[in-house]
Amino acid sequence: MPDLVRGKLKIFLGYAAGVGKTYQMLEEAQELKRQGRDVVIGYFEPHSRKDTIAKTEGLETIQRRKIDYRGAFFEEMDTDALLRRHPEICVVDEFPHTNVPGSERLKRWQDVQFLLDSGIDVFTTMNIQHLESLNDQIWQITGIRVRETIPDWVMQQADQVVMVDLTPRALLNRLARGVVYSQEKAQKALENFFQESTLVVLREMALRQTAHEVEIRQVDYDAPGFQSQPGYRDETEQSPGPSDRILILVTPEPSSAMLIRRGKRVADYLQADCFAVSVSRESDLHDLSARDRELVERHLNFARNLHIETRVLQGQDVAKTLVEFAHLNSVTHLFLARPRPSQWPALSGRSLVQQVVHLARDMQVTIVADRGNRQQLQTA
Repeated sequence: MPDLVRGKLKIFLGYAAGVGKTYQMLEEAQELKRQGRDVVIGYFEPHSRKDTIAKTEGLETIQRRKIDYRGAFFEEMDTDALLRRHPEICVVDEFPHTNVPGSERLKRWQDVQFLLDSGIDVFTTMNIQHLESLNDQIWQITGIRVRETIPDWVMQQADQVVMVDLTPRALLNRLARGVVYSQEKAQKALENFFQESTLVVLREMALRQTAHEVEIRQVDYDAPGFQSQPGYRDETEQSPGPSDRILILVTPEPSSAMLIRRGKRVADYLQADCFAVSVSRESDLHDLSARDRELVERHLNFARNLHIETRVLQGQDVAKTLVEFAHLNSVTHLFLARPRPSQWPALSGRSLVQQVVHLARDMQVTIVADRGNRQQLQTA
């Protein structure tokens, strides 16, 4: 038997609820059905929007799975039923959704991975604020910490990312007319994401991200013998490999999570390798308290989930150990957070930041300064 061909993923990206992502996704699904393609709805969230609900007519819908959680029943996408049905194309709304406890997988995007691995093409929807690497920027812009996120590598695996656009003024008009939410829910929305200044920034972020996704999927069509394939990029013929390498210093500080996101995003834009390391004076982080050790390990696991290579380096001099590792691995960009004064005692009157900047003069050093509730970037 020939090897199973992985399904193709198409993401309909927006910057806020109500821009028309689900409507556009269903419209394309209906067109494919008219062409004789086998299309089913794996999960659809109507939000009482009549025009969108009308777009589901005539499309086969797979019944949701009911899960009992603490005496109440919740409905989730039935991935097993979809695998048995095995359509050509499956429509899955709300890609970043977190499944109810008791589900086989934590996230809906993980369910989608199973469908893709089984050779099923998937159409799905998401908003820009759910992209993991933008989590801190979204928080700073809106004051809201988005809890449901998707790792950047998941979006990068998509064969196509299409932005569904609507001007902020038009979106606010739809909200006022009750097209997006009920009146009570619309009022709450206006107090959060649905402020025009916020929507303008979110829209710009979505446009930039879409442009970036298009750019990384571009191919050299003039290469001899090249055959066009969706989502294919011939790295070996276009470039000898990434010239930039990112190194992130992980500490117990909460800012390490933000630092990891920022470093990973820079690495993705530069198409650079990325490392996240912690420095310990003893093996296995035993020089740290149990609480700090747990925090460092949690940050390192978070980095691994973003497909960042992690290491624990042993050394008495944190700055020297870090920079030596950077030189050995041809690192060009170093990211570190400003630690608590008591965490890394200064040597020769210099702070850790000053030591690293002094030793890593051939690298760009980016330092995260935590001032109150805002994190700012400083580049040395």
